[in-house]
Amino acid sequence: MGPDVPLLNDYKQEFFLKRFPQTVLGGPRFKLGYCAPPYVYVNQIILFLMPWVLGGVGTLLYQLGVMKDYYTAALSGGLMFVTALILQMTNLYAKQKTVTVERMQIQNTLTDEDEFEFSSCVGSETVKFIIPGKKYIINIVFHSLLAGVLCGLGTWYLLPNRITLLYSNIGGTVMIFVFGWVTICIGEYSLIINTATETATFQALDTYEITALMRPFYIFVFIAVDLAHRFAVNTPILEQTNQILHIIFLFLPFLWAMGILPPLDALFLWGMEQLLEFGLGGSPMSSNTKEIQRVYLFGVFRNPFYPKDVRTVTVFMEKQRRLMKVGVVRRILLTLVSPFAMIAFLSLDRSLQNLHSVSVCIGFTRIFRMVWQNTENALLDIVVVSVAQMLVFNPDLWWNKSLDTGIRLLLVGILRDRLLQFISKLQFAIAILLTSWTEKKQRRKSTATLITLNVIFFPILLTFVAISAILSSPLLPLFTLPVFLIGFPRPIRSWPGPVGATACVCSDTVYYQQMVPSLAVALESALAAGSLGLSLPGSHYLCRFQDRLMWILVLEKGFTYCGVNIKGLELQETSCHAAEAHRVDEIFEMAFEHQEQTKILSPNHHFGHILTPCTVLPVRLYSDARNVLSGIIDSHENLKHLKDDFIKVLVWMLVQYCYKKSKTWESMGNADNSKKGSFPEYQHGAAVERSRPLREEDSFSVDTIEDWTDDSDIFDLEPSGRMKDRKEPGQWGTTPKVHLSIPGSVDTQSQDIPQEMSPEDKLYRAVVLGLPAVDKGKQQEVLPRIAFSCSYSELLSIPEEWRTAPVPTSKVNEMRQRFPEEWYHFILSQLDFFHLKEKPSNLLEDLMKDKALKDLYVHGVLSCCFGLFGLDNTVPAPSHVFRAYTGGIPWSVGLDWLTGKPELFQLALKAFRYTFKLMVDKASLGPVENFKELVNCLEEYENDWYIGLVSDLEWQQAVLQEKPYLFSLGHDPNMGIYTGRVLTLQELLVQVGKLNDEAVRGQWANLSWELLYATNDDEERYSIQAHPVLLRNLTVQAADPPLGYPIYSSELLHLPLF
Repeated sequence: MGPDVPLLNDYKQEFFLKRFPQTVLGGPRFKLGYCAPPYVYVNQIILFLMPWVLGGVGTLLYQLGVMKDYYTAALSGGLMFVTALILQMTNLYAKQKTVTVERMQIQNTLTDEDEFEFSSCVGSETVKFIIPGKKYIINIVFHSLLAGVLCGLGTWYLLPNRITLLYSNIGGTVMIFVFGWVTICIGEYSLIINTATETATFQALDTYEITALMRPFYIFVFIAVDLAHRFAVNTPILEQTNQILHIIFLFLPFLWAMGILPPLDALFLWGMEQLLEFGLGGSPMSSNTKEIQRVYLFGVFRNPFYPKDVRTVTVFMEKQRRLMKVGVVRRILLTLVSPFAMIAFLSLDRSLQNLHSVSVCIGFTRIFRMVWQNTENALLDIVVVSVAQMLVFNPDLWWNKSLDTGIRLLLVGILRDRLLQFISKLQFAIAILLTSWTEKKQRRKSTATLITLNVIFFPILLTFVAISAILSSPLLPLFTLPVFLIGFPRPIRSWPGPVGATACVCSDTVYYQQMVPSLAVALESALAAGSLGLSLPGSHYLCRFQDRLMWILVLEKGFTYCGVNIKGLELQETSCHAAEAHRVDEIFEMAFEHQEQTKILSPNHHFGHILTPCTVLPVRLYSDARNVLSGIIDSHENLKHLKDDFIKVLVWMLVQYCYKKSKTWESMGNADNSKKGSFPEYQHGAAVERSRPLREEDSFSVDTIEDWTDDSDIFDLEPSGRMKDRKEPGQWGTTPKVHLSIPGSVDTQSQDIPQEMSPEDKLYRAVVLGLPAVDKGKQQEVLPRIAFSCSYSELLSIPEEWRTAPVPTSKVNEMRQRFPEEWYHFILSQLDFFHLKEKPSNLLEDLMKDKALKDLYVHGVLSCCFGLFGLDNTVPAPSHVFRAYTGGIPWSVGLDWLTGKPELFQLALKAFRYTFKLMVDKASLGPVENFKELVNCLEEYENDWYIGLVSDLEWQQAVLQEKPYLFSLGHDPNMGIYTGRVLTLQELLVQVGKLNDEAVRGQWANLSWELLYATNDDEERYSIQAHPVLLRNLTVQAADPPLGYPIYSSELLHLPLF
């Protein structure tokens, strides 16, 4: 995908050009995309100017001296309240008038594509188009009342005499009066007529119609300052503030349109977060000893103490032992020594010896809490304040005269936080500017122009960066181009909703579910030792291992604990994903694997990238190895021995199956019969279905024919009359009852069918005329009982229906010759029968001599071979082996019989998969020397391996249960090769790097604007294309759904750091 891919496709460009004017004006729709009568636009203009007209009435009466200012406000507000109610009632009436003929439509909050057919100036469609109305009755009343209050106070706020008193300038008064009323009209229209889609969108859905309150809220903030100035006496600062705010008031529409002012939900969460962090000294909620632990010092030079060439866990742990000692010292200093030392220092402050003021209480309450919640930053702030105190000798300076120590620490803390944000945002902005030219794939036709404009207006860019840092809001690069806007303030987690509530779950999710607990334990040690650098709430980290990418967001941090959210990104790499993942691998390899000959303090060659390597963590997870099986699966020699090995593995598996069954009988109390020499005959008590034609006299016996009379319903699902009440015959010795039906129809059987059924139901459920007749020549027959020479053989007897495959006698004799008798005897000799209370000493010998038992296994093995390979003795082809492994063999009589015995089919499939794995191991590691080695190999498969398919549910369960090994067979139809995949559970090193927090927040802010406002969900849009420096594609993936698509997202994980 080239760099000049459209930022917005043609359809979205047209859509955006319709939506943005609506946002600027607060809701009027003047650009529709289709032809509309003129009165639609005239009506909207009249409603837009209605608050100004009603406010103008009050203003005129006040200017003429007829009414006082507060009466004027009450009159205008009352008129607006009544008008708003009338408008909402009109909408309700229009909806009720057309509700019976209105076509149902699915409402999509992200589009404005509904077309209306206008009939008249005040027709129902016109009213519903201009005034969509409220979803809740309470909002009709509340918003109307709020509209009245807003109009009344707005009239008071913009009285010409009042403005003249503030500025003593007629020209200024006129400007503020005119454009001030435009601002109020925009707020009123958005509140009561039609709420505009805001560029500052935090929630994808506005369930409770909170968006309508956003613009009136900010208008009320400005009016509140004016009211405070009116009722306060001799407060110059309020007067100056009021003068400034009256001017800023005119620019509110611009701030709303640019999305700088946050929506109310984001504003509330952000405000609570700032209060908790700076006012109370706490940590945002989810909701330099340190530097020596990292691979790069300050992200620039490589740490000479950090281990070089880190590739294995053993070598890394041995080399890092010295750093771990430093980490222990750091942990003791931060958790035990420093807090008590700072509390002792603060307790001696002179401010605490005098009568406490509000500022002293606020300042010292905050710092005393911060000492424990954020020890490192508290220590830095105290050092800065102490140094400043020593350098400022003038006692009359405001720093010494007006501020106590607590307030100084508060100011220093805010300054420290905003300065770090400023530096991080500036790095992000410079990275976008430089890479838009240095990265050839990012170089668009407009790049040179944009860079030139940024250089010319660099002071304005710095101003934008500074303002966004002061507001603690993201710096928003529009479409991730070097066009920067100030995003609205939002919580550090950037997204609404509970942490980890949603993810795009798929089959690969289990790999992250398995590794996250171990990763969390490793993070505890790394965070406690300071290996991850300055980890504050809002810090982002990226972890890499093979094809897995873990995104870590720090949400909370306090005394000896840290709250994080871990996300897992997709494993199936797209071209964009692969390009960025390759750059991540390069950065980590440069830091951790190619340092044998580097100099001391060698520079970071990727300085300026948003990812800075920190450390590696030992994590217990699955390594993924994939091998091409060419030369193994297509080897004639290997395939020739496959059937013989399959017979051996199947015999072992059948014996193990029956042996485990015998343990189950013993636990149920059935083994008590062993003292008497007999065992349960459960398999002989059930009939085995075998096909044979019924005799004519059996089929048409008088005792077995149901009566069919003129009163019978041919569609009845059950017999009627007296025949329905007959007692069913038993399973033994009698011929089952035959129900005669109309020739050519299919007999249907049902249980618990209601007797009272409508004719339609009967017709729907029972009309099967014209279908082929069902063969009723099947009945249940009992196979002859097996005469075992050893009474204990029944413990190992396989179910008799497993030996009923329709195979010729010649094949049975052939299987007897091929049957591995020595292997069979060896398996029996390995059984201990410890679960039997009493057993003869020669039990195993008697079992080996029992020919009837052996014959059962011969038939069982033959049945499975018949199902999987058929009756011929040819060497199976690789394609047949692959189909047999996956369970996708083409239909045959043998397979049809085998799949009719699900338990046996699963055993046969499992045995074949074990056989295939054995073939691969023999080809790779050498032949099996003896029976003991083969048994050990099969027991290892059974206990430590899962051998199956990646798509199996059991594969995912095995991963979560942490099976040591997993094996799967695959096929690439494009290349025509077969592949083996092996997962091995072991402790391996996961590479961790710290991301530029502001780069992530800025890209997420653009993503939110682009998808929620511009609705630019094109999968090939520019802002989702690969960017090796900004990691744009990975950053988009890591966003919370529905905007991002991580395949795993954990709940809030609390990590103890003590």
